[in-house]
Amino acid sequence: MQRRLLRGLAGALLTLLCMGLLSLRYHSGLFPQGVRVTPKPSPPSPGPPELQMHDIFIAIKTTRAFHHSRLELLLDTWVSRTREQTFVFTDSSDEGLQERLGRHLVVTNCSAEHSHPALSCKMAAEFDAFLASGLRWFCHVDDDNYVNPRALLQLLATFAPARDVYVGRPSLNRPIHASEPQPRNHTRLVQFWFATGGAGFCINRKLALKMVPWASGPRFVDTSTLIRLPDDCTVGYIIECKLGGRLQPSPLFHSHLETLQLLGAAQLPEQVTLSYGVFEGKLNVIKLQGPFSPEEDPSRFRSLHCLLFPDTPWCPQLVAR
Repeated sequence: MQRRLLRGLAGALLTLLCMGLLSLRYHSGLFPQGVRVTPKPSPPSPGPPELQMHDIFIAIKTTRAFHHSRLELLLDTWVSRTREQTFVFTDSSDEGLQERLGRHLVVTNCSAEHSHPALSCKMAAEFDAFLASGLRWFCHVDDDNYVNPRALLQLLATFAPARDVYVGRPSLNRPIHASEPQPRNHTRLVQFWFATGGAGFCINRKLALKMVPWASGPRFVDTSTLIRLPDDCTVGYIIECKLGGRLQPSPLFHSHLETLQLLGAAQLPEQVTLSYGVFEGKLNVIKLQGPFSPEEDPSRFRSLHCLLFPDTPWCPQLVAR
């Protein structure tokens, strides 16, 4: 009996000794040559969350003269669908707008003039407000633009988060030229593409942060003054000439400086921005049948809005037969 007990204890000690040596050889990398142990792969790190409308900062640039004639139309139409993402930048306070927009009305200290310094002053205010927001995309539009939120989100979601993105529509079919001052009274001729502010453009946060040395605070106006060009040109200059970036042209942005009637009704829901105005002495608007007449809706924005969002309370409701 005693011998059997001793043999059992010896066997148990031998087993524990072997297990200890095995563990030591594993953790010390002492397995024989050619024997590899594959570690368990780490789970992939989660990527950025799917882009949502609340990730986009939309800035509308306007002036007091257009608060009633232009801005109220936007508030009644597309801004009603993007109220939390949209901020209006103007040069004068307005009690009626303040009641409708609250903190989304930003009254700048900029001049009401349509001059390069005044326009760049407002763009600087837009840019700084975007940086402070922490959102993922900055989109600028004018007060004569209609923004289709569905098309905007669909477009921006196609860009990889790791890319620097500057997307919009060039107003020219060639790069613009500018004289860049150099030391000792020299100048250097530079050329670059820019997206016209009249059609709107978007910049992702990754690229916007790189623009800070030339675009934040008073530096945007300083840069604009340096090259003697307006705000939208200055954005293109900073991105292409200072950062080596490139404009991503998109045919989905539109200004009143193109023939808007060339767009068919079936194409309208795909467009990111649309516009209206007088071009070459004629009213330039999209071609759309109803539901409002041209006299009731000269910009065609109300008719467009009812096409995109027929559940809007003031849109004529179709009567089922």
